[in-house]
Amino acid sequence: MGWTTPSGIVRKASKVAARLWRDRQGVGAVEFALIAPLLLMIYITVFELTIGLSVSKRVARASGAIADLVTQQPSVSKSSLAEMMNVAQSIFVPYGASDISLDITGIKVGSSSSTVAWSWNEAGDKPYGTGSLIDIPTQMKVPDSFIVHAELSIPHRLLMFMPGLLPSEVRDITIRRDYYFRSRSGKEITCADC
Repeated sequence: MGWTTPSGIVRKASKVAARLWRDRQGVGAVEFALIAPLLLMIYITVFELTIGLSVSKRVARASGAIADLVTQQPSVSKSSLAEMMNVAQSIFVPYGASDISLDITGIKVGSSSSTVAWSWNEAGDKPYGTGSLIDIPTQMKVPDSFIVHAELSIPHRLLMFMPGLLPSEVRDITIRRDYYFRSRSGKEITCADC
């Protein structure tokens, strides 16, 4: 009647297992299914890093260009400093930069200390009080010189990398760069209405 003994069941199971072990059809599909999520995650991470590095380079380029442009002028005004926002936004094309934060500060370097001559930010405020002491890099401390300090920052959001798994503190970062340039003429750059 087809009753099978326990040794017959073991023999049939071992034959089925041996046949499955020898059968290599579908191994590539299984390997791909195991590796594909990892490859996709690596691809997305590299994409995110590329975008982030590109934005970082544009932040550095914009802050350097702004400091360079200001140091070429004998004097500036709030309106001319406000035009520097257009310079920054043009450097950020095609990424768009509506949330740029820009501080520009003129610094008088004395023999013993550095003080703020004037300062301006994109909101029209003074980020540093006139006459206040300010720390500058050691190599820039040349007595009787004038320095322009441009600080630019922009928020950046990681687009796709595990959006549901990462908290917003990790996804939302601020990329910030600052540059110090000496006055091209060697004289103080004035700002009458700052």
